[in-house]
Amino acid sequence: MTPVPRRILPVIVFSQFAGTSLWFAVNAVMPDLQRAWGLPPEAVGTLTSAVQLGFVAGTLAFTLSMLTDRFSPSRVFLVCALLGASANALTVVLDGHWPALVALRFGVGFLLAGIYPVGMKIAASWYRERLGAVMGVLIGALVVGTALPYGLRATGFATGTALSWQAVVLGVSAVAALGGLATALLVPDSPLRNRSARVRLRALDVIWHDRRVRASVFGYFGHMWELYAFYVLVPFIVATRLAGAPASAAVFWIIVGGAAGCIGGGLLVRRFGSARVAATQLGISGACCLAAPLMLAAPLPLFLGWLVLWGITVAGDSPQFSTLTSQNAPPEIVGSVLTFANCIGFSITVVSIQLFVHAAQSVPLAALLPWLAVGPVLGLVMFRPLWR
Repeated sequence: MTPVPRRILPVIVFSQFAGTSLWFAVNAVMPDLQRAWGLPPEAVGTLTSAVQLGFVAGTLAFTLSMLTDRFSPSRVFLVCALLGASANALTVVLDGHWPALVALRFGVGFLLAGIYPVGMKIAASWYRERLGAVMGVLIGALVVGTALPYGLRATGFATGTALSWQAVVLGVSAVAALGGLATALLVPDSPLRNRSARVRLRALDVIWHDRRVRASVFGYFGHMWELYAFYVLVPFIVATRLAGAPASAAVFWIIVGGAAGCIGGGLLVRRFGSARVAATQLGISGACCLAAPLMLAAPLPLFLGWLVLWGITVAGDSPQFSTLTSQNAPPEIVGSVLTFANCIGFSITVVSIQLFVHAAQSVPLAALLPWLAVGPVLGLVMFRPLWR
């Protein structure tokens, strides 16, 4: 077997981190946009949902068109990264035009479907023997990427020269474009690259009727109910105790904790298995939801420790659900099963984001956050055939 050049994995990890920084670029500067453009508090839910819906549409479009089979995956990644960076950068010239902002966020989500899954496909073509560990690192890079805009904002505050919201948005676009260029220039197509199988509707029947596939997929759905709603609500939660640079830094580290969960979970899989690692993390994140009434009133160190633990476990189970679904689905339709699972999972995030962001305007967080546990609880029940 031809050895894999050492640069391949670091470049893919960097590019994945850079490209996915587009995901929450606007969320990180929402307080500034609300002041400048008079946006209501619930606008963050609408804009995040637009990204999620764009990602669902993009995933289906890229899969059905088999674009990465017709063209080099690295080139597809480059084009999507450059277009996504451009769409994100256009935010600075909108001057509060709401329909255009929603459309741009949908476009960013659509193009993210050519970054996140395509980056995974590129990695899978190079690292077949160590794919589980590599996927954990890549999903960890995605998590860190989503936190990057908050990190940029915190850095600006901390240096005493607070970055304008325009500088944060443009900085994220520059990083995303650099990630696309890095992949295109340094990651050639793998000699082991395979042609994708066409999407088969039979995968939907397998998701429902195959006991083991249903368990992993529905566990993933419970995870998705909680994950992105938590990410959207974290700034609201942190704002109850912190403001300015400390608040942005706290949000950054809470989200980045998910990378530790992904990588640490991957290390524990060899000893305990993917199902037990995923179930444990899902259970802990669900317990964090239920602990909200107590933790919101706890001393600051305990409050922050709770949120960091939540951040670690809310994302750390994600690679394991993907691994289990890949292992249990029939080989000839595993790609279709993963595609439909991702599309349904991200559609669920739209429902939970809209529900929780709108409810947060009138319901106290102490009463609202425990309801995020609905996802982990139902997910664990459905996931039980694999972890018991």
